[in-house]
Amino acid sequence: MDFFAVKAAFFICSGNGAEFQRLMPAPLFLRALSLERKRAERSRTPFVLMLIDRRTACQIDGDHLLQKAVPAILASIRETDIAGWHEEGSALGVIFTELGVTAEKSVVNVLRAKMTAPLQAILTTEELAQLRITFHRFPEDWNGDAGLTIEKLYPDLVHRDAARKSPHAIKRVIDILGSSVTLFLLSPILLAIALAIKLSSPGPILFRQKRIGQYGIPFTCLKFRSMFVGNDPRIHMDYVKQFIAGSKNQGVSQTQSRVYKITRDPRLTRVGAFLRRTSLDELPQFLNVLRGDMSMVGPRPPVPYELEAYDIWHRRRLLEVKPGITGLWQVNGRSKLAFDDMVRLDLQYAAAWSLWLDLKILLRTPRAVFSGDGAY
Repeated sequence: MDFFAVKAAFFICSGNGAEFQRLMPAPLFLRALSLERKRAERSRTPFVLMLIDRRTACQIDGDHLLQKAVPAILASIRETDIAGWHEEGSALGVIFTELGVTAEKSVVNVLRAKMTAPLQAILTTEELAQLRITFHRFPEDWNGDAGLTIEKLYPDLVHRDAARKSPHAIKRVIDILGSSVTLFLLSPILLAIALAIKLSSPGPILFRQKRIGQYGIPFTCLKFRSMFVGNDPRIHMDYVKQFIAGSKNQGVSQTQSRVYKITRDPRLTRVGAFLRRTSLDELPQFLNVLRGDMSMVGPRPPVPYELEAYDIWHRRRLLEVKPGITGLWQVNGRSKLAFDDMVRLDLQYAAAWSLWLDLKILLRTPRAVFSGDGAY
């Protein structure tokens, strides 16, 4: 059935007490929220989710207040807004749509005042204090260091992860065992690389960089240092913005294949260039896997300034699964792929994820590394 037909069916109101007939049940409302996110990603039009739930520990009192609040809320929203249960019977949700492409964050303050006024008219100050009213704007602000609270805007992902709890536990065990064994077996190579870096150029052996993990939670990513100390980061910052925009074609002639990576980076040391070409600079990331920041398989974790150039739909690659050392992008051409193609592969991996898929990617990774296809 068409989504808007379902919405219309639940918004038919007649007779006393029929207000609750206008509320979508939780499964339909959460589905509508997921569809609205996808619509907003394509149209780049923001929306706001309002949630009203009880603060009081007494369920009876809280449910009574919600029942009193429902008619006032429904009388104050537009026909284009979507009302329903975010949590059946305990958390009322309203999705405010069609806010305009240029809707600013201040729209939340306007909606807060508009929705609070009718509640103040029917509830006492003490009753209103027992209700928690929160507003969540999509797309969210990813500039903080605390990550995202996905339970509100992404309840479908929460439910999906809960259904995958056992496979995820197995994946975590594989990550711990795999990274531990890899670090142990490659310890002579790790020591040799560390010595080569130390002797070839002044500076630390490890390069520590802030990266963005799943749900926007930042972490410190470890790599072998491949650049001279004190290099200008603007070279990469400018490149990333053009790369994501799809306009980068550095070092490529009319007859050459397009390469989406800096192919002649002046910041690289001689040892660093070799490490980059062979992907050996990424071996310390197995420590990130041990710590739980990353997985063996998953999307590449971005640096914070990449997010500034992201389209809304690009952010989904950081929500679906935990970032990894290798993934579909790494075994399918790496830097020969455009950014949008890389994101599509990440989303394809998340949708089709299974332990068997992880195993297939891990088995394909050595060939991709040794061939050097798409690595620079």
